[in-house]
Amino acid sequence: MTDLNKLTSSTATQTTTTNKTDDNVIATNPDGILGKDDFLKLLLVELEHQDPTAPMDSEKILAQTSQLATLEAQQNTNKVMSDFAAQFAMSQNMNAVSAIGKQAKMDNSLILEEGKDANFDLYFSNEIQSGSVGIYDQTENLIKTINLDAQKGGSLKFTWDGKNDDGVSVDTGKYKVVATYTSPDGNNHESEYGTYKIESVKFEESQALVKLGGQYIPFSEIKEIVG
Repeated sequence: MTDLNKLTSSTATQTTTTNKTDDNVIATNPDGILGKDDFLKLLLVELEHQDPTAPMDSEKILAQTSQLATLEAQQNTNKVMSDFAAQFAMSQNMNAVSAIGKQAKMDNSLILEEGKDANFDLYFSNEIQSGSVGIYDQTENLIKTINLDAQKGGSLKFTWDGKNDDGVSVDTGKYKVVATYTSPDGNNHESEYGTYKIESVKFEESQALVKLGGQYIPFSEIKEIVG
């Protein structure tokens, strides 16, 4: 009785060979990968060459048939998951494009490192007549105020030297930054660090990157999108 495992090994080896026709070399399954159809053929060959006086055990046939069913189910599952991943990526890309012009919220914690200034951007959706930028500690205490002059809105850059309004250096860690300002029409507005307008979208290796605060980040890192 021919053993299926031996036939499998032999067939896998044979499939890595090449056929020569008119000096043209044609590779046949160079990776030696066997699919469910190959295993079914091997099973039929095994049945065909079995010893009539000692036929294959029915339990062994059932076990090999079960292996074929498992292999086919696994291949179908892999295909479904691959299709789902492609559709999900396409959906994310479409969502990223449709979000252009909207406000995106990121992590709103400004990190102050020891011995370094904290550079940050704030996005102002309106022109600024007057206002200020407030830096708050983890207990919501205002520790630093930066006055705003009249200027156009958009993404503005700021630098904080890590000192409070008394000129004393504060502890390293996370801080909250919120700007309150008045536009020329007299209306009051607020801008928070970590909230920016989505300026554009680009794609790299099927991943959507959105431009926020002058830099591109993965769309998946956005926590919330507001109008």
